[in-house]
Amino acid sequence: MAESEIITGVLAGPARLDKALADASGLSRERIKTLIADGAVTVSGRVAGNTSAKIAGGEQFAIALPPLAPLDAEAQDIPLDVVFEDEHLIVVNKPAGLVVHPAAGNLDGTLVNAMLHHCAGRLSGINGTLRPGIVHRIDKDTSGLLVVAKSDAAHEGLARQFADHSIERTYLAVCSGHPRPAKGTISARLGRSDANRKKMAVLPDTANRGKHAVTHYRTLKPLRDCALIECKLETGRTHQVRVHLASIGHPLLGDPVYGRDPKALRPLLQELGFARQALHAASLGFVHPVTGKRLAFAAKPPADMEELIDRTGH
Repeated sequence: MAESEIITGVLAGPARLDKALADASGLSRERIKTLIADGAVTVSGRVAGNTSAKIAGGEQFAIALPPLAPLDAEAQDIPLDVVFEDEHLIVVNKPAGLVVHPAAGNLDGTLVNAMLHHCAGRLSGINGTLRPGIVHRIDKDTSGLLVVAKSDAAHEGLARQFADHSIERTYLAVCSGHPRPAKGTISARLGRSDANRKKMAVLPDTANRGKHAVTHYRTLKPLRDCALIECKLETGRTHQVRVHLASIGHPLLGDPVYGRDPKALRPLLQELGFARQALHAASLGFVHPVTGKRLAFAAKPPADMEELIDRTGH
């Protein structure tokens, strides 16, 4: 049986416990919270239980990292559009229709299966048996840029940047109608819908569940009964762009969950066979978690979105 790795050190303070542990250990705050919940953290010889507890500084700590579970996802030779790759991470341009990681209903044929083949199994094991290397994800029917960690050091460093919202992400979307104002900020808490647990919904700011989410949008080009818009994310919540735009009355074209396409455009969408949300992760920027170099990537929308934009142009 594999043994746990133990991280020890001294905390700097005053600070919140989870922040002090993250700063001292190099682990992300989210992972620290999970480890505290699992009883794997001791401070001054006592098991830590409160992530928000205030520490004075100078306390001795120990973190027991559980041994990594062996990967049981199958490597599959699925073509990948690789934008960048080194020994620590890989950036890919994911096509619409490709699921990111195995789950019920999609146990293979995913990006993880493709990555295991491409990287010969060398992916970060932090997320366990079915999500190796996965630091973030985009929906099955959303296309665009995704970074995957090949080493644990890269995984931890990227996770910290996602947690502190320093990752730069821009999406291109085609939404129903013309937003007014043409640019603005949507700041609304997101959580599971009470009516349908498979959907996300905007929640009241007073809700004691869900997560704060911020999307900055601007219209790039008014189109016929729709518009090409750019969305910059401050946060990265599940279905964030889709729910935020639907909440202001401008759902994405083709979105089967959160939208209803304008009647005038339905014949065109049917002709094009466009049956997915018109959303593309167009740019991704972050600091390389090992080298410290600033990296920025861009990817044009795929052919189906380009044709949709062209056919709805004035």
